[in-house]
Amino acid sequence: MLDLTMERQGVARLTMNRPELHNAFNDAFILEMTQALQRLGDDPAVRVVVLAASGKSFSAGADLNWMKAMAAYDEAQNQADAQQLGRLLRTLDRLPKPVVGRIQGSAFGGGVGLVAACDIAIGADEASFTLSEVKLGLIPAVVSPYVVAAIGERQARRYFLTAERFSAAEAERIGLLHQVVPPADLDAAVDRMVAILAANGPAAVTAAKDLIFTVGRRPLDDALVEETARRIAAIRVTPEGKEGIASFLERRKPGWISG
Repeated sequence: MLDLTMERQGVARLTMNRPELHNAFNDAFILEMTQALQRLGDDPAVRVVVLAASGKSFSAGADLNWMKAMAAYDEAQNQADAQQLGRLLRTLDRLPKPVVGRIQGSAFGGGVGLVAACDIAIGADEASFTLSEVKLGLIPAVVSPYVVAAIGERQARRYFLTAERFSAAEAERIGLLHQVVPPADLDAAVDRMVAILAANGPAAVTAAKDLIFTVGRRPLDDALVEETARRIAAIRVTPEGKEGIASFLERRKPGWISG
């Protein structure tokens, strides 16, 4: 259900490969993807992760057969089942490596959650998006922390409540996508972003991502000022920090590029 390839410069490409089912997920797929992401997060050789999909759709969200099974679950079983998707999204969101989403087609429901949990999402201009849960008498609960963080509460009020389908251009406007390109240019745009990320200090990128989660929702008080000062002081004295400063002053490429 998943294809994983390792490319140059420590780039891992994780491809959802259920094109005949529009890359919809079930419990087995969710577990496989969660475990694959955990391994990539723990692998020091991995610098950047590209999340992609095969076929016409990025992800249709929940598999219909999985939904049929859930219909017979009681509330406790439903909660346990939903927590699996929650763990997947949190693992993707908090992965200690930058994640670039390659969005080539439609994303529905949980698929929108995957897009929102990527650090950087680049989409083809023919892609479309729907948070369709209310049409089924449901709510986009598990994906909501990531989607609201991406598009903001104001836009969520519209798209959570209406279940409208929206275009890639609209997804870029509201913050779900960072860049929209013609389909023929999608791979080149992803490759350019990967090269930009791979040129940066790997430990610094991990620390910068963690910094966002630390400061993003905290008040600007003395404790936060002290915490941010502590973080920059700590990273300045690491081997990577010293090498980065030395390479800048010596006008050469840092070791993580040339080494």
